[in-house]
Amino acid sequence: MTVLTLVRHGETDWNRDRRIQGSTDIPLNDTGRAQARAVGVELRGKLDGVPGVTVASSDLSRAAETARLIAREIGAPEPLAYPELRERGYGDAEGVGVEEFHARWGEWATADVPNAEPWPTVRERALRGLERAVRDARTRTAPVAAPLIVVAHGALIREVIRHATADEFPLQGVRLANGSSHTFLFERERLRLLESVAVASH
Repeated sequence: MTVLTLVRHGETDWNRDRRIQGSTDIPLNDTGRAQARAVGVELRGKLDGVPGVTVASSDLSRAAETARLIAREIGAPEPLAYPELRERGYGDAEGVGVEEFHARWGEWATADVPNAEPWPTVRERALRGLERAVRDARTRTAPVAAPLIVVAHGALIREVIRHATADEFPLQGVRLANGSSHTFLFERERLRLLESVAVASH
C-alpha cells in the first residue's frame, strides 16, 4: 500500500500566457518556482515525521524542477524521472493560445486536434508510469511503505483522477491549478482517490 500524491508542476510562461504546452518542454518561471517551494512546505507539514518519503516526476523540465524543489523542502532524495508521466502530446495545438484553440477545434472534451495523442493512450501511459514509479519507490524504501510524491501535468493528472473515479471527476470546467495536489491510495495495483480539488469543488 502506497499513499501517492500527484502534484501539478509550477507555472511556466506559457501557463501565464494561456498557451497549450503539451509535450513541448517549457521551463518554470519564477512564479512556478515559488509555487513549487510552497507545495514543498505544505507537504513537509503534512508528512512531518513520516520516514522514507520519495519524489518522482515526468522528465519534462517544468515537472522535474518542481520535483527537485519539493524534494529539497521535505529533505527527500533526488527525484527519479519517468518519460511515461509526460503531458499529453497536443499535436497541432502546441503553442496555440486557449482562445485560438476553442475557435479552431471547439471544446476541450470533444476537440479533435490533428496529431494529438489519443486520450486512452494518455491514460494507459500514465498508469504504466505510476506503477513503475510506485514499484521503484517501494524498492528504495523497503521495508517501509513510504509515501510517494509525483510531479506531473494537468491533462495527465485529470486522466488519472478520471480512472480512479470511474470517469465521474473532474467535472467539465474544473481547473487543476499549477501547484495543486491530489492524493490517492495505491493498493494491490489499484488507485483510489482520497483527496483532490477536482472533487472538493463539486
